[in-house]
Amino acid sequence: MLSRFCLCASLALFLAPLAAVAQEQESAELYVYGTYFYCDVTGQELVDEIVKTVYAPVNDAAVADGTIAGWGWLAHHTGGKWRRLQYRAGTSMEAVLEAGDKLNEKIGESPAAGAVGRVCNAHDDYIWRNVTGNRGAGEIGERGAVGMSTYYVCDMSKESRADELVKETLAPIFNAQVSAGNLVSWGWLEHIVGGQYRRLETFTAKDLKTLMAARAAIIEELTSKHEAAATEFDAICNSHTDYIWNIQHEKP
Repeated sequence: MLSRFCLCASLALFLAPLAAVAQEQESAELYVYGTYFYCDVTGQELVDEIVKTVYAPVNDAAVADGTIAGWGWLAHHTGGKWRRLQYRAGTSMEAVLEAGDKLNEKIGESPAAGAVGRVCNAHDDYIWRNVTGNRGAGEIGERGAVGMSTYYVCDMSKESRADELVKETLAPIFNAQVSAGNLVSWGWLEHIVGGQYRRLETFTAKDLKTLMAARAAIIEELTSKHEAAATEFDAICNSHTDYIWNIQHEKP
C-alpha cells in the first residue's frame, strides 16, 4: 500500500539563505503567503508573460531591498483546479501581509495587470509557516525547476505529532535523496491562515523524471522499513491533494 506519508514539493518554496538573519538561523522563521489562482486555460500564457514583464521586476526589487525574502510564480502541470501559484516569503506573518498589500498596489498601477484578473478571476489564499526541511526553518535556498506539493487535511488535535513523525522519520529519508542529488530541496510547512489544508509537503528536483524517481524511492523505503510510522501519520493526515508545478520564476 502506497502511503500518503510522503509526496511532493513546490512552492515552493524556496530560495537562498537570508543574509539578514544568517546569525539567527536557529530561532528565525519563514512565512510563505501563497495565492492559488483559478484561470481560464486559454489565457494562461498571456498571464505568464504579464508576470514576467510586470510582476517580476516589482517582486525582484522587493527581494533586493529586503521587503520580502523571496517570491515565485509556478505553473500547473498536474493536479487539481489551481492553475497558477504566486508566493511571497518573509520572516513574519505581518511582514508578508504588509508587503503583499504594497506590492499588489504597485503592480496594479500597470494597465496590463487587469488582464491577469480577467483570466485568473478567482483564487484561494494560504499563509504557511516553514517547520522543517533540508535547510533551517528560517532559511531560503536553491530549488529545482519542477516541484511537487502535497496538501494535507489533518486532525488538528494531533498535528504536532505529525510534525514529529516528519522530523524523526521522514527527514533522514528526504535528506538522503538531497545528498544523492535526486532532490534539490524539500520542506514541511504548517497552516497559519487559509482553507482546509493543514500541512504542506514540498519537493523540488532538476526535472520531472528525477522528481518522480526520488518520490518512488521514498515510498519504497517508507513502506518497507517504516510501516508503523507511515500508518500513524496516515491516521492523522488522512486526506491529501497532490500538485506538480513547473517553477517559472523565482527570486532569489
